[in-house]
Amino acid sequence: MKLTFTTKKLLILAAVTLALIFPGTMKAGETIKLGVAGAHSGDLASYGLPTVNAAKLVVEDVNARGGINGKKIELLVEDDMCKPELAINSATKLVSQGVDVVIGHICSGATKAALPIYKEAGVILISPSATSPELTQSGQYPNFFRTIASDDRQAQPEVEYVLNVLAAKKVAVIHDKGDYGKGLAEIARKLVMDSGKGKVVLFEGVTPGAVDYSAIVQKIKQSQADAVIFGGYHPEASKIVSMMRKKRMNIAFVSDDGVKDNTFIKVAGKDAEGVYATGPRDNSQNPLAQAANAAHKKAYNTDPGAFYESAYSAVLALVNAMEKAGSTDMAVLSKALRTEKVDTPVGTIHFDDKGDAVGVGFAMYQVREGKFVEVK
Repeated sequence: MKLTFTTKKLLILAAVTLALIFPGTMKAGETIKLGVAGAHSGDLASYGLPTVNAAKLVVEDVNARGGINGKKIELLVEDDMCKPELAINSATKLVSQGVDVVIGHICSGATKAALPIYKEAGVILISPSATSPELTQSGQYPNFFRTIASDDRQAQPEVEYVLNVLAAKKVAVIHDKGDYGKGLAEIARKLVMDSGKGKVVLFEGVTPGAVDYSAIVQKIKQSQADAVIFGGYHPEASKIVSMMRKKRMNIAFVSDDGVKDNTFIKVAGKDAEGVYATGPRDNSQNPLAQAANAAHKKAYNTDPGAFYESAYSAVLALVNAMEKAGSTDMAVLSKALRTEKVDTPVGTIHFDDKGDAVGVGFAMYQVREGKFVEVK
């Protein structure tokens, strides 16, 4: 039967209404529906697919042990390609399917677009990678949590490294005009201006997906910048860096966790060498991180990609909270997430009143011999 647009809207409204009337109930014989939303195709799939893999591995382990309080977990996976309009569709579909909790979304813009839908339905959302400060500082989304630090804590080590270690005096700050990239760039610009040590000689956005970035590269050259701070993702960063190198501009290029991904190195090739990028702290000495990475290697015969450990930790945190709370009700589950500590690959964490994970942070990395290596 082909449904009309009005009928579809009514079905979705009915699903949302039921979720509000019966929040978090766990009836006998039902599964706990865990949504996983993010970029699973397109240019940014390398950021989202590791989260799907992490969720699959944790859920497989939990279900093998009998589930949560006797209930098995069912995965509902939705692809938003990191696009806000698709994120709205994904969130609406998950809610209409009766999702109980969600891991995602991956990009800040997509997360921001989807959050009101989950909030209205009383659904908890935990992101392993959405770093926009607004998501937690605004107070609009009591249903939002994340297992990664926010951009105000990411921009600070970027700026400190540029000014104190690289000793740059003139800084070009560029971004991709998105919620994530522009937001981070604005914080970085303010930190440079307030430092008294450096000057922002260029602040400008570029259009994502453009073929040619020669105009912005020329502006960077004309600004006589000692270093570039870029807010955005690897597709744009790789093109800009490659064009800078072709122009024999060997100034430092410092970016963010949207660039600290092996896909950037693959795309930029030899031009990636020497590029700096912030990312989650190195957890290689954490036994739980070692076990999680080994599980991925065994299951998929590859090393995990970006945000895998944060995603694995997000699922563990949700499972722990649901076990302790015995419910998926938003208020009850929120309290458990804030009060119940849990051991994860990113450390022993819980969440503060805003929804930010306590005990996580960023480190600086540099591409050396084709790999991102932490620099102290």
